[in-house]
Amino acid sequence: MEELEHTCPLPRTTLTEPAIFTTETSCECQAPHEKLSVEQARLGTPVDRPVRIYADGIFDLFHSGHARALMQAKNLFPNAYLIVGVCSDDLTHKFKGFTVMTEDERYEALRHCRYVDEVLRDAPWTLTQEFLEKHKIDFVAHDDIPYSSAGSEDVYKHIKEAGMFVPTKRTEGISTSDLITRIVRDYDVYARRNLQRGYTAKELNVSYINEKKYRLQNQVDRMKEKVRTVEEKSKHFVYKVEEKSHDLIQKWEEKSREFIGNFLELFGPDGTWKQMFQERSGRMIQALSPRGSPSSSPPRDFSPSRSPSPPSRWAMPRTSPPSSPKGASASISSMSEGDEDENASLTLSLPLIGATQR
Repeated sequence: MEELEHTCPLPRTTLTEPAIFTTETSCECQAPHEKLSVEQARLGTPVDRPVRIYADGIFDLFHSGHARALMQAKNLFPNAYLIVGVCSDDLTHKFKGFTVMTEDERYEALRHCRYVDEVLRDAPWTLTQEFLEKHKIDFVAHDDIPYSSAGSEDVYKHIKEAGMFVPTKRTEGISTSDLITRIVRDYDVYARRNLQRGYTAKELNVSYINEKKYRLQNQVDRMKEKVRTVEEKSKHFVYKVEEKSHDLIQKWEEKSREFIGNFLELFGPDGTWKQMFQERSGRMIQALSPRGSPSSSPPRDFSPSRSPSPPSRWAMPRTSPPSSPKGASASISSMSEGDEDENASLTLSLPLIGATQR
C-alpha cells in the first residue's frame, strides 16, 4: 500500500525568520491524526508527528510575562509545535476592553517571539470542537486560574474535562493591567515627557491649561537640573581649592620651621651672632684697656717736649748708701716725697683712663 504523505509543518529549527501565519492549508494532513494523551506526549513523538499545542490570548503590550508563558508551553513536551491564537480588536473590545496596541501590532509582536511556531489571527474567544479538529490541536496551554468571560465561569472548563488542558504558571509582578496602572498613576509625568519630546497637546488629549502647566513644570525641572549641575561643579572647584590650600599651608609650615630654625641658630642663646659679638667685644675692650710696661723694657728717653712719666709706684730709686746719718735721713725724706708725687700722678691719670674707656 502506498504510504500517505502529510503536509503538517514542523517546529522551527532556526530563528532567522519570524513565525508563519496560520492559513487554511497550514495543516492539511492526509495521514490520520491520532489523539495523544499527556503521558504519550511526554514520552516523545516521531519527528514528523509533533505535539500541536495551542495557546491564545490578547497579548496587549507584549511583555516578559507573556513570553515566559509561551516558553513554558513550548517546553511542555520534547517535540512540540506551538500555535498562538491572537484575538482581534473587535472581539477584545467587546469582551475585555480597549487595547493599547492594535491587532496588527499584537500579531507582529507574537511573530517575533522565539518560542512561537505559528500565529493564528482573529482567534475565537471560546474554543469549539470544530476549531480544535480543524487545526488538529492536541493540547491547550493556559494558566490554571479559572477565566470567567462571555457568560461562562471558566471558558476552558470543557477543555479541562476533555483532558486536553495543560497548565502554565503566571509571572508575578508583571501584566498588561499592571503596566497600564503605572501609566495612569504617573500620567502627568508621561504627559510632560511626551510634550518635551515634541508631541502636541492635541495628540496627548491634554487641555490648554494643563499643557501650559506641564511646560512650566518642564522649565522648572530644567532649571533645577542646571542648579544641580552648577552645584556639582562648585563642589569640585571647592575641593580643588581646598586641596591646593592644604598643599600651600603644608609648604608654608615647612618654610616657617626652616626659617625659625635658622633664626635660632643665628640669634639663639648659643647662636653664631652672640659668639661673634662676644669675640668683637673682647677685642674692643682689650684694645681700649691700658697696658702696663714690662719690667724688662728699656727706659724711655725723656724728650724736652714731653713731661716725664710718673715713676712707677713699685720702682725703687737707686741711691747710693748714705755715708752719714744725715745722708740717710735725706734719702728717706726724698723717698717719701717721691711717693707723694706718684700718688698725685695716679690720681690725675685715673679720670683720664675712665674718659677714654667711655
